[in-house]
Amino acid sequence: MAPSISSHVIDIHTHIYPPSYLNLLSSRTTPPQLLQPGGSSPDNPPPPPRLIILPSDAPSANPDIPPSKLGRPIGPEYSSPSSILSFMSTHKISISILSLANPWLDFLPSSSAAEWASSINDELNAISAESRGRIYAFGCLPLSAPIPAITAEIARIASPTTCPYIRGIILGTSGLGAGLDDPAMDPIWATLQDRNLLAFIHPHYGLPSEVLGARAQKDSGHVLPLSLGFPLETTIAFTRMYLAGVFDRFPSLSVLLAHAGGAVPALAGRVQSCVEHERGYYDHDGDREEEEGRKRVRGPKRTLAEVLGQNVYLDAVSYGTTGLRAAVDVVGNDRVMFGTDHPFFPPLGEERGEWTSVVTNMEAARGVFGEDGEGMEGVLGGNAIRVFGLDVEALKD
Repeated sequence: MAPSISSHVIDIHTHIYPPSYLNLLSSRTTPPQLLQPGGSSPDNPPPPPRLIILPSDAPSANPDIPPSKLGRPIGPEYSSPSSILSFMSTHKISISILSLANPWLDFLPSSSAAEWASSINDELNAISAESRGRIYAFGCLPLSAPIPAITAEIARIASPTTCPYIRGIILGTSGLGAGLDDPAMDPIWATLQDRNLLAFIHPHYGLPSEVLGARAQKDSGHVLPLSLGFPLETTIAFTRMYLAGVFDRFPSLSVLLAHAGGAVPALAGRVQSCVEHERGYYDHDGDREEEEGRKRVRGPKRTLAEVLGQNVYLDAVSYGTTGLRAAVDVVGNDRVMFGTDHPFFPPLGEERGEWTSVVTNMEAARGVFGEDGEGMEGVLGGNAIRVFGLDVEALKD
């Protein structure tokens, strides 16, 4: 008998740097780039390449640190489908939806972005096709390309005959360069809505260094950027979308917010209160009025609670019950989905087998749902199967 939906664990937040993408980064001399440290000998294998994503990690910013100590070491878990499948088996994950990890293609010139997006999306689809039903993917977009090229790639990957394993797209918070509330993004939102493709919104740029403080990296490495900078980046980007009326103009647009929505669940009530009080100084119906020669929207027509309950999904990458419980409270049991954020937060020291980061998120779900087996099963897999139309029957073969 085929396994029931409730028996499957689905990982909707897991990343890959496909081999072609690593080759692209290897050709670069400024971040993002992939360094190939020297120092190998017949008796000593070469050290792993180092991924430099942030300018603060670049060799030019750290002249006293050897290249083999900069950035992040990149092993096979970052790019090898077989390593990803092994990780899935270790953690009893039935299906993963892979996405290109940050910084995606944001850094490419306009002239080459569309070609690279198509190539990588085809590569992700091919990896999925070879996995015997265990891997699907979110596509990437050539956001530095002209708008027609971006919308054309959305239409292409949405085709079930062209990219049958693509289930949405991933994008960062900068959009075309001016944020996700930029009116120039409207053709992209419209195409995603029309093609019924979800947008997975993921951070990369963090908060300005002056906010984190001059001692942040020296004293605590990447703790502040990753623990606070990333979630707050997502929080601000999504709230800007809401305030700009994106979900009024595109009422069927679906978005997935990374890292349990950042601070959105905790601050949703405060945001709504501020919107209502600010609108008290103006009109209350969202009508457009002439002001300084421009038309200005006085505020979103829909409440934030409506948008969260109808347009927003959250992953369960929270690492604790408090954040996950808040996520479930604001969007509902049926709109939260399990994720691992693999291959980041790998095992510590000599740790082997199950990753502590994955186990922590599993335990958080158990802590939130307790005896509520239906809610637990939905978050771990059932919700993702429904939302993304995953073919669990193919796993029988």
